Amino acid sequence: MQEKDDGGRTQQEKLIDEWLPINSSRKAKWWYSAFHNVTAMVGAGVLGLPYAMSELGWGPGIAVMILSWIITLYTLWQMVEMHEMVPGKRFDRYHELGQHVFGERLGLWIVVPQQLAVEVSLNIIYMVTGGQSLKKFHDVICDGNCKDFKLSYFIMIFASVHFVLSQLPNFNSISAVSLAAAIMSLSYSTIARGASLDKGKAQTWTIICARDDDSREGVRLPRGLGDVAFAYSGHNVVLEIQATIPSTPEKPSKKAMWKGALVAYIIVAICYFPVTFVGYWAFGSGVDENILITLSKPKWLIALANMFVVIHVIGSYQVYAMPVFDMIETVLVKKLRFAPSLTLRLIARSVYVAFTMFVGITFPFFGGLLSFFGGLAFAPTTYFLPCIMWLKVYKPKRFGLSWFINWICIVIGVLLLILGPIGGLRQIILSASTYKFYQ
Repeated sequence: MQEKDDGGRTQQEKLIDEWLPINSSRKAKWWYSAFHNVTAMVGAGVLGLPYAMSELGWGPGIAVMILSWIITLYTLWQMVEMHEMVPGKRFDRYHELGQHVFGERLGLWIVVPQQLAVEVSLNIIYMVTGGQSLKKFHDVICDGNCKDFKLSYFIMIFASVHFVLSQLPNFNSISAVSLAAAIMSLSYSTIARGASLDKGKAQTWTIICARDDDSREGVRLPRGLGDVAFAYSGHNVVLEIQATIPSTPEKPSKKAMWKGALVAYIIVAICYFPVTFVGYWAFGSGVDENILITLSKPKWLIALANMFVVIHVIGSYQVYAMPVFDMIETVLVKKLRFAPSLTLRLIARSVYVAFTMFVGITFPFFGGLLSFFGGLAFAPTTYFLPCIMWLKVYKPKRFGLSWFINWICIVIGVLLLILGPIGGLRQIILSASTYKFYQ
């Protein structure tokens, strides 16, 4: 009979856990948390926020943006606190926390489908975003003097990078990629804000109002809400990021994690609010689903911004893919009894990258995807599932301040869950009706 460690694991189980991506390294610093969270949060979402404002209008748009920032910062704090709420135990994965709160079986079924929906859909959307930004870069640089290539080819070029980067074993090994991505997010957000501001000064005739396009009548508000929900989607990797930070009774990981998360949220505010409000002010109801597509001059700057987006979503893809890799490899080595190996990792991760590439090429409906998945998957895991867990674990006094705050977050999150996908689904249907596949 094999000896077991303090956690009740055999030597073989311990070796397997150390091979899996989330558990393999706990040497991260607080600033790793900062740029991993920036990379996870700021991405395709910020590019769609001016368009979301055009769906909502000034009053509702400002209210939704600020409320979302406050609510998601609060729910992120809850998750950081719950990571080590049981002495001597760390919940390194979202589903492990769910299993502790709701029970082994129910917790798995509540969390895993939603978390996978978020992470896989984000990876698909980042495939589309990366391909679109590469195409925009190509089109701006060539200025009509080059052969026109299909979007599918640019998505494949973008995917080729991930066939290589996906072989990096864990979060700490992608730290340089994530840091570069975080810097790029600040860079292209600054360009989008500055170029929009310059355009707005010259274009004072722009009508600033909510969209009145007949094709979107009745779905403007839901779609705008879905786009905003998508922009605040970083919670799905919070526990996995915190798992990489060392922890002792004297210095628990939550201190470093929360410090990094606060810095990240300040950067998120710097990126989100100016781009959203200035972009809407500059273009009004004429803004595109991706603000960088709306901008066309100066050409060199717009080309540079699109390349920054490409670099950023390369990092974002890897941050969101890592928990998926962890789930896939856990099933392969623990359930299906495959031996941990580089070959297994190469095949499993390459198949996943190929899958997200194929779906991205087949359904490149950027705007509709943002809104649909923003409401359907991101709202539960970001806006209200942490609150439900908090109420169940800590049981705050009924009708007390904590009780009210959590229930307000839950109600807002459920409204996003119901309303968000409506506009996105309609937009996907409208886009699909005129789209020629693989063209």
